[in-house]
Amino acid sequence: TRGMTLGHVEVFWSDNEAIAKAVVPSIGRKPGQEAMDVTMGKYAFSQLCQVMDSPGLLVRPDDERNEMESLTLAAMQHLPTAVMYVMDLSGGAGDKCSSVADQLQLRKEVRARFPRRPWIDVVSKYDLGVVDGALEDLEDILDGTPYIKLSIHDGTGVEELRSEVLRMLGEVRIVLDAMAAVDTRNARKE
Repeated sequence: TRGMTLGHVEVFWSDNEAIAKAVVPSIGRKPGQEAMDVTMGKYAFSQLCQVMDSPGLLVRPDDERNEMESLTLAAMQHLPTAVMYVMDLSGGAGDKCSSVADQLQLRKEVRARFPRRPWIDVVSKYDLGVVDGALEDLEDILDGTPYIKLSIHDGTGVEELRSEVLRMLGEVRIVLDAMAAVDTRNARKE
């Protein structure tokens, strides 16, 4: 990805469950208050959280990273984050910096750096096929950890991804609630 979005959002899934929607909370709604005014789509989940579509990382040493890559890593390091690591193993990911081998190497490096983060591995564009040997290489890296094969085009893995995203948001929410409780206790001491 090449862009980033930071902000509080409420996540829900539409009736066809193939499209994730993000709705900015209404002005005046208290933090954590559910949005009952959502009329479009099937309301399935409300979670006040931050969503970040991070700039892509490349396989290179930290001292060679550009500002956007450094920002991605800093956000992951300093915010209570969950990670959806999306790989395109079709061989059509674009420039020479996004080869299948580079994506797999980067996955190893980022996961090693953030081993305790809630994490989902996603193989996107699965309907386009996979480069020979790529799934085997991925499975070696994952060592039995499951991953999601995803195709928005034909719907493969969408429901599984939905469930996993909701699970991860729940894990992050537990951390955020614990942090808020500590802040409240510290505020009373002052």
